Amino acid sequence: MFHPLRVLVRLGGAILPILAAGCAAVGPEYREPEPASVPAAWHQQPESGLSADAPALESWWQRFGDPNLDSLITRATRQGLDVRAALARVREARALRGVAAADQLPTVDMLLSYERRGGSENTPLGGFVPESDLYSAGFDAAWEIDLWGRVRRSVEAADAELGAAVADARDAAVTVTAEVAFHYVRVRAFQKRLAIARTNVGLQEQTLALVRSRLAAGLVGERDVAQAMTNVATTRARLPELEVGLRNAENRLAVLLGLAPGSLAAELGTVGPVPVPPVEIAVGLPADLLRRRPDIRRAERLLAAETARIGVAEGDLYPRLSLLGNVGLDADHFTDLPEGRSLTFGIGPSLRWNLFGAGRLHQRVAAQDARAEQALVHWERAVLVALEEAENAMSAFVREQARRASLLAAATQARRSVELAQTQYSQGLSDFQPVLDSERTLADLEDQLAQSDAVVATNAVALYKALGGS
Repeated sequence: MFHPLRVLVRLGGAILPILAAGCAAVGPEYREPEPASVPAAWHQQPESGLSADAPALESWWQRFGDPNLDSLITRATRQGLDVRAALARVREARALRGVAAADQLPTVDMLLSYERRGGSENTPLGGFVPESDLYSAGFDAAWEIDLWGRVRRSVEAADAELGAAVADARDAAVTVTAEVAFHYVRVRAFQKRLAIARTNVGLQEQTLALVRSRLAAGLVGERDVAQAMTNVATTRARLPELEVGLRNAENRLAVLLGLAPGSLAAELGTVGPVPVPPVEIAVGLPADLLRRRPDIRRAERLLAAETARIGVAEGDLYPRLSLLGNVGLDADHFTDLPEGRSLTFGIGPSLRWNLFGAGRLHQRVAAQDARAEQALVHWERAVLVALEEAENAMSAFVREQARRASLLAAATQARRSVELAQTQYSQGLSDFQPVLDSERTLADLEDQLAQSDAVVATNAVALYKALGGS
């Protein structure tokens, strides 16, 4: 009589020693790589605007002190399309990890079938075999005994892929946050540049009115009027370009928030100041990037996955032992299925081993070795790119602050020069050319100063992003 428990005990006694012998998984054991080219200190020495203190990068945008920016970033990280897609990839990786883990356990299938059978009358005995029915019900089970750790390495690779997806989601959030801050600064900068341009148009129109009054008095010629009109038209010609830039920045912000272009026009219609970054940004040490930058963490996790897959490939070189079994009921009549005599069963081990494949399996191992080496190179490149971005961002932030200070001093003197030139011209002490030159210089310097304010802010955003701010 069939005793499933007795058979399982016998098979277990035979299989457990094999499992004990195969407890070590094939393939290399993964160890996190050690970077060979991370300097002990930054090449850009801490100076005005930077400090060597440990950086506080959490919610870095709040240091700009702009509630509108805070609101935009909060919405973008919750509803932005890039972040939503990255989170969906995390769910996908988590599900695939569950698929890989399920291979460690037996699979059981249920079978229910009905068959009407009949023999061929063109065979010697076919005409004597009556037609009959066959009802079947039962279960099939299979379990691969993971002798060499092939399945364990597959789960290890899936775990690493899940870690890479999580890091990728964090990287998407970091990127979206920086993009929102960057384009918000652009919106405010274009608004400020438009205001400056319109103010300069107004000042130049006042000068034009002065020149026309002097022309009417016979004190100057038509040339001065033509030059003043040219000055006004040149400054006014900047307005359409600045308006286009403002609309583009507003539309880009809307898309980053998962909204239709133009959705933020009313919200951002009130002119606001260009966000001002902190006076000083702490940058810490280069080695800190390895744990903070999500793109480096993602590259490291992908390296771990490819390393684990070497074990998966090597596992195919060895025999696969599976435990197969089935138990069911077969009967000619449906009502006979519950009877003990309808019982059918089969249980036993199955060994499969590829003895000849023209080197195919060894070449797969070699190919996977090469993929792991590529992943290591990509990780090393990610480290170097991160260092490069941080160095460049620090240098740009410091240098632009120095440039802005010079532009501020120049713009202050240019305003004074315009006032003096206009006074001297109205008193007949000089011709119109100094007024024309000083007004052009002032318009250009004020526009450059507004742009520099934006560049300082966007360079601070780039620095926070390069440092791995979240």
